[in-house]
Amino acid sequence: MQKDIRYIAIEGVIGAGKTSLARLLHERLGGQLVLERFEENPFLERFYQHPERYAFQTQLFFLLTRFKQLQTLSQQELFADFLITDYIFEKDKIFAHLNLQDDELHLYDMLAANMEKSLAKPDLIVYLQSSVERLMANIRLRGRDFERAMSRKYISDLNDAYNYFFFRYKSSPLLIVNATEIDFVKHEDHLDELIREILKPDHVATEYYTPMSRLPRDS
Repeated sequence: MQKDIRYIAIEGVIGAGKTSLARLLHERLGGQLVLERFEENPFLERFYQHPERYAFQTQLFFLLTRFKQLQTLSQQELFADFLITDYIFEKDKIFAHLNLQDDELHLYDMLAANMEKSLAKPDLIVYLQSSVERLMANIRLRGRDFERAMSRKYISDLNDAYNYFFFRYKSSPLLIVNATEIDFVKHEDHLDELIREILKPDHVATEYYTPMSRLPRDS
């Protein structure tokens, strides 16, 4: 592994597999694993049922808890040997701009801008890009109760917003992975191939990766 990669962040839309990949990388590589604690947000389930009513509370809770979690890491002499997370702090902006009203967004942006300055940046971000159909299938498969009210339109809008954000992202090296037709949880060869790509030396600012392995047509 190249020495300058100590902090890898996995990103993707809801259902893309970012937490699964973060766990699998941690199993293979060791180090420290930091996962987003979305289940601690007391507003999340209510947001999915009544988004306009609970968007601001949901967003502020996520902003503050993500900041607290990552700030603690930034104060630890830059982590242990290796750090893997299943989110980046800036991704919170995607949800804020999608869900908040203008006056709420103005307040949110002021808070987020000040918080972001004190946080360490990942050495590499892996963005799992997927189709809406695959995302919806993954969401149905894992069967979380609070996600049952999630509409296809919301996932489609969120997918567009993620693509817009990451296609313009410049703060850290970025690996955009075409993840629609792979399954690194069930197929070890898919995982092996993806890990080799992640750990290769000399990543440039933005790279696109289409895996050679594919899901069987009857999967």
